[in-house]
Amino acid sequence: MLIKGALVVNEGETQSLDVRIENGKITSLRPALSLQEDETLVDASGKYLLPGLIDDQVHFREPGLTHKACIKTESRAAVAGGITSFIEMPNTNPQTTTIKALEDKFDTAKKDALANYSFMFGGTNDNFEEVARLDKTKVAGLKLFLGSSTGNMLVDDEAILRKIFSSTDLVISVHCEDEPTIKANLASHIATYGEDIPIEKHPIIRSHEACYLSSSKAIALAKETGARLHVFHLSTAKETELFDNSIPLAEKKITAEVCVHHLWFSAEDYAQKGTHIKWNPAVKNTKDRTALWKALNDDRIDVLATDHAPHTLAEKSNPYTSAPSGGPLVQHALLALLTAVGQGKISIEKLVQKACHNPAILFQVENRGYIKEGFQADLVLVDLEKKTTVTKDNLLYQCGWSPFEGTTFDASIEKTWVNGQLVYDQGEIIEAGAAEQLTFSR
Repeated sequence: MLIKGALVVNEGETQSLDVRIENGKITSLRPALSLQEDETLVDASGKYLLPGLIDDQVHFREPGLTHKACIKTESRAAVAGGITSFIEMPNTNPQTTTIKALEDKFDTAKKDALANYSFMFGGTNDNFEEVARLDKTKVAGLKLFLGSSTGNMLVDDEAILRKIFSSTDLVISVHCEDEPTIKANLASHIATYGEDIPIEKHPIIRSHEACYLSSSKAIALAKETGARLHVFHLSTAKETELFDNSIPLAEKKITAEVCVHHLWFSAEDYAQKGTHIKWNPAVKNTKDRTALWKALNDDRIDVLATDHAPHTLAEKSNPYTSAPSGGPLVQHALLALLTAVGQGKISIEKLVQKACHNPAILFQVENRGYIKEGFQADLVLVDLEKKTTVTKDNLLYQCGWSPFEGTTFDASIEKTWVNGQLVYDQGEIIEAGAAEQLTFSR
């Protein structure tokens, strides 16, 4: 295949280049390449060609929670959104806290995934022996919940935490919210409102203080033990002050991620969106959102992700205390970010750095995340002149809803390739069987 005339965004530059793909890899990248015999021509004139996004945090709900989603459905939504590789979280049923459970997930993904795949292994209070047995070239990293979330995987044994931090060179990714603070806040609000707490109280219950206490504690432990720590889904301005931008990402021991929903929504949106924007950590105020954008642009925050976490509409419609946190995002995250590019909130080059290059650097993903000769041809072609409106009819999520319903984005996703094979083409999913298991150069 030869992609001609694209505006290729890669390593901080946008250039008009042609891209030749053979056997799933990029073999040539330069202007004015000639079409060879038996090559398929893709005319990309006036459109932007990006590396496929690497989403370092998704919940695809398989096994055990497949009434909400599964690897097959959500990976299709992902490629429709320009995400060509995903790292899925361990809070399924059973939880991915044994080598056997991890192998079962790989078997499922090999059969059903349309995007490249890997998984986090879950650390608990009692599975240290399993952690020690992991093949670090085949697993993305460790995930620890330092605040309760879906799946009841809270790690609250200080001795175990210290042992894990001191004993692995895998990236330790953490969900940081202080559990005692949240429990006290929730009890106070139940005493006032009962079970049907107004959704606007969510960022007060899962407060700024709860986030900062937990994040700062994890960072202090990482500095003490030398652990490689990655803090998921920052949501507060104060937390951004904990991170450094004075050294290159490859040399950082402590890194941070921000998710699209914390950059798009604010507490003002609870009145209209209700529990559809109930996430953990909670969407905070506009000042926090502004600070997150600033930290993303000045490199204190390293990675953009989704934390895609679908639930059924029936579940989300429950009263506050029983409505689960999380929502579907993979199909629309890139569209939201491209719209932010048009609004001047981030450059397209910085977007690619944070959503494509940096996840590859951080997790040491082999031969992905860039448009380079010799790299896998995971690519997404986008049109910044063609708008996209989100409706129920064009959703690919199994759960059948989106917090972006009714939103018109200022861009469209035209085509997505995984390992050189076209898997999405202007609204059509193509069952190419192209996905591969991610490998890591460690």
